[in-house]
Amino acid sequence: MQTYHIAVLKGDGIGPEIVEQAMKALKQAGQKFGFAIEFQEALLGGCAIDQTGVPLPQETVDICKAADSTLLGAVGGPKWDSQPGSNRPEKGLLGIRSALGLFANLRPAIIFPELRSASPLKEEIIGDNLNVLIVRELTGGIYFGERGRCTENGVEAAYDTEKYSVPEIERIVRVAFQMAMKRSKKLCSVDKANVLESSRLWRATVERLSNDYPEVAVSHLYVDNCAMQLVRNPKQFDVIVTSNMFGDILSDEASMISGSIGMLASASLSAGKSGLYEPIHGSAPDIAGTGKANPLATILSGAMMLRYSLDQPEAADAVETAVSAALKKGRTCDIAAQNLPVLNCTEMGDLVCSLI
Repeated sequence: MQTYHIAVLKGDGIGPEIVEQAMKALKQAGQKFGFAIEFQEALLGGCAIDQTGVPLPQETVDICKAADSTLLGAVGGPKWDSQPGSNRPEKGLLGIRSALGLFANLRPAIIFPELRSASPLKEEIIGDNLNVLIVRELTGGIYFGERGRCTENGVEAAYDTEKYSVPEIERIVRVAFQMAMKRSKKLCSVDKANVLESSRLWRATVERLSNDYPEVAVSHLYVDNCAMQLVRNPKQFDVIVTSNMFGDILSDEASMISGSIGMLASASLSAGKSGLYEPIHGSAPDIAGTGKANPLATILSGAMMLRYSLDQPEAADAVETAVSAALKKGRTCDIAAQNLPVLNCTEMGDLVCSLI
């Protein structure tokens, strides 16, 4: 029997609760499809600061590098707001992405038919089978650029630098083209080339690489227009590729199409098979321990792990089908519906497992 070794970073806030449900679903999928999963927990974020003094201990990096894949909950919270910028929980998240070489972030925005009424967009706008994939560059750009504070003419100032090299752009754009080839062969590249020099280089690189993928129809949008189009006519999009900061913003906006940010999974991939899988929402410390957390985004992140890192597509399909079926039987409070019971986090996890 094939055994996969998964590093588990439960993190802070609701992280431990939602990750537990994804672990159960992965175990259940393994039992059904004939493979085993072994989990090894490690510290990341605020919990790591509390226990080790730093948000990303070297032991965590070593565990993740040795694993077949990594499952992450969420990090951060007001408890650690007093930490310096170099030691905040989010610094650990950026650090693990960099340490594992996770340059490609896949964020699907999918509307489950059962949740069409939960979307703030009109049903005629979102349609029946909306499925947009945002491919976000993850280890470059303004989040990793030179930054600091200074004094200019006696006034305090701060700066963050947006910088991309051609190889950084090429590798993420090729991932997007490859994803588009497997879908509807449509790719929209999002930038701010009318203002930013880094975006002009980005657009030129996309245009050059498009010659290698003649079957893919390529379009370009400025990020502000794309933000508008996502709520005006999201069905026009299939695959969107963009920079780190723009992808962060647009994927959160796209999450509302699904009816709840608690439904959105993500995969962060390296040049190899290993990856890191996490929901796109935060740690929600205000509801931690109350049972109100929605674990479905984390469970769906586990399905992405099965598909992209563990080469278990049938198991991935089974988990996604189970989530869809579960939505017809019960909901967590963020996606509650009339005539359906409201389930807590554990109950929702148990329901999905029973349907795999």
